[in-house]
Amino acid sequence: MALPVTDLRALVTALPGMDALLPALAELGEPSYLVGGAVRDVLRGARSVDLDVAVEGDGPAAARALAERLGGSVVLHDRFSTATVRAGSLAVDLAGTRREVYTRPGALPTVEPASLVEDLGRRDFTVNAMAIGLTGEALGRLRDPGGGRADLETGLIRTLHPASFLDDPTRLLRALRYESRLGFALERETARLAREAAEAGALSTVSGVRVRVELMDLLAEPEAPRSVTRLAELGLDHALHPAVDADPELVAAAKLGALETGASPALTALAALCAGRPEVRASARDELEVWVEALGLPGPARDAVLRAAAYANALAKALRASWRPSELHELLEGEPPEPLALALALGAPEEVVLLYTRRLRSVRLEISGADLLAAGVAESPAVGLALRETLRRKLDGELCGREEELRTALELAREAT
Repeated sequence: MALPVTDLRALVTALPGMDALLPALAELGEPSYLVGGAVRDVLRGARSVDLDVAVEGDGPAAARALAERLGGSVVLHDRFSTATVRAGSLAVDLAGTRREVYTRPGALPTVEPASLVEDLGRRDFTVNAMAIGLTGEALGRLRDPGGGRADLETGLIRTLHPASFLDDPTRLLRALRYESRLGFALERETARLAREAAEAGALSTVSGVRVRVELMDLLAEPEAPRSVTRLAELGLDHALHPAVDADPELVAAAKLGALETGASPALTALAALCAGRPEVRASARDELEVWVEALGLPGPARDAVLRAAAYANALAKALRASWRPSELHELLEGEPPEPLALALALGAPEEVVLLYTRRLRSVRLEISGADLLAAGVAESPAVGLALRETLRRKLDGELCGREEELRTALELAREAT
């Protein structure tokens, strides 16, 4: 049952920042609406993270005027005629109501001014296609032309039109993220359309960077393993890449391993998708590396994912052997945390990995090369070799304290020269 207008008005006006935002919007004189996920969250009784406002008028001009009234700043995003207004702790994403025209499947849309109803109709899912008035007599009034309120109450993710996934294939990944985050399910026809889009290669029509944004958001969710299960059920795993292995148990274990090692849960989960079954991974290594490259991850993140996918299984096997602390340190020194996290997920002994990550990784000498030079040792490669051997002995518990370290290092350096 829908909330009365008075109740919605009370919920909206109670949102953080509305005490300043509502009077400023009223002064603009343009009909303004809370839209998108913020409306969904208000109706669910959940805390709204983002404030998205649509105005029936010139979005950038309204944003500049709003920033002036609030004494804040504005950043314009010209591609879609949107803007972000900041004033103290208040942050508002503001846009003029608009329609979107897709010149071809997967292309970024061309935007044109339009009515609120058209604006809501261009959105991804019905639960995100509602608006609540913020000005005049419309304050607190729900606009819901797509039936999002009913889908919210029944727990369904539904597209607004049959071509939705073809227009913007990244919605395929977003749908699964919302399924998991909200505990919802894809409406039957929407699930059919998702399978058809996957089979038609819809994801290949968008850039790797756009896929990466949605995929990493999906993998960062606490319920990511459920989304990975759905990837396989809908054929989206192989639509991403034929060698992607959507193993929800491995992804769940990888995310737990990330918590233990300080790795990025999302990057480790991505590496788990790429690790695959050994026979698949070996035959498709180059292709998967090309796919990961195309995602446009920052260099260190990309390298960590590729390293983990290629090496974690061998690392897990190696760590099952017996290692002295110094040997373990030498094996793992400089290793990104993601390969360690995935190795844990693949069966590496937890006590061995945690010995390294919680104790050995942070062990440092209390002395440096400057101490040896100050003691009269000539500058040479022997200094570095002596320090490394001293660290090895410290790791194995043979040394304790600065004096023992310095004495040992001096002896080793002098013997080497």
